[in-house]
Amino acid sequence: MRARDAGLRIGVLEPGPLDAITDVAGVRVGHETLIWGDGPLVVGKGPVRTGVTVILPRHEHAWDAPVFAGCHTLNGAGEMTGLEWLRECGTLAGPVAITNTHSVGVVRDALVRYEAEQRIARGETGHWWSLPVVAETYDGGLNDINGMHVTTEHVQRALASAQRGPVAEGNVGGGTGMVCFGFKGGIGTASRVVTGPAGTYTVGALVQANFGRRELLRIDGVPVGQEIPTREVPRPGQQLAPDRAAMGPPGAGSIIVILATDAPLLPHQCDRLAQRAGLGIARVGGGEGNGSGDIFLAFSTGNAGLPPEHGGNIPVQTQVTMLANTHLSDLFAAAIEATEAAIVNALLAAETMVGRDGNVAHRLDPARLFDILHRYGRAPSPHP
Repeated sequence: MRARDAGLRIGVLEPGPLDAITDVAGVRVGHETLIWGDGPLVVGKGPVRTGVTVILPRHEHAWDAPVFAGCHTLNGAGEMTGLEWLRECGTLAGPVAITNTHSVGVVRDALVRYEAEQRIARGETGHWWSLPVVAETYDGGLNDINGMHVTTEHVQRALASAQRGPVAEGNVGGGTGMVCFGFKGGIGTASRVVTGPAGTYTVGALVQANFGRRELLRIDGVPVGQEIPTREVPRPGQQLAPDRAAMGPPGAGSIIVILATDAPLLPHQCDRLAQRAGLGIARVGGGEGNGSGDIFLAFSTGNAGLPPEHGGNIPVQTQVTMLANTHLSDLFAAAIEATEAAIVNALLAAETMVGRDGNVAHRLDPARLFDILHRYGRAPSPHP
């Protein structure tokens, strides 16, 4: 189930046709999901509840057709590799990947290998280097995170599966073992379209949601977390000994937000767009955790033909287009709404999951949610 499909309207702007980050032309998303094993944790053997998600900015090889990009860190208890060079040069020249905390290294190396293989296949032998962007959130409460189960082959499969169409959500890819507001979380996506004097543009968001305290959860302004307290639907690890729960305190966790737009933005404007993801997170009740890694990246496909970082015959000058700052407000609103809606979609799509040592992450039951929203006058029907 997705928010709009069930009649729940998050914000005031209209979504794109797919209500997904892939509504931005050229953007593709792929997942590789790893689920096997049950019972007590045996490091290296499972149970396994993890994976990897990749976002490709353009149809072309990203290193041949970079995009302007920016980033923002709301709270730094997390990792997103490659940001120092992105901040320095203002461009993104490769896929973005999201996985679990202890698999960042292997995923990063797999992206370097992927680029190397592609360049070799095209007969390139010249000088080049790569600083891939790979982000993470922690899934150790459900997954054998120290077993290092994500491999190069899994990253390659995620890349090969990347497509323009609808994006799978919930317990998929990097979001497989994630928890959100004490419910099962994971991958979510949404988009918003803005039309004005500057033209019509789309902003899409993809989140890996693994954050939040139950009592703070709000959906469309309704205090859902207070209506479904943890004494009624427990958070993972609540009934297990701390050494078996492998969960941080309430509020610990992280969220990664990737924003894409076809509006012609320069890098500093992408920074500003990325900042607005934090407001979407605040709308659902997040952003307060000291132990939460809340890191955001925004890229713009609106300037085609940007020069690559490596290769011959790179032009000395390149002409680019910039949307005037006075016309950014609608894009900021779209980024906020898309982020908020993507988080809600992640919660609605996720299914109850039993992980390591019998640790259970319960789904947010849609019927119960819509009963609550209906009582507050925020849903058209109590039973979507």
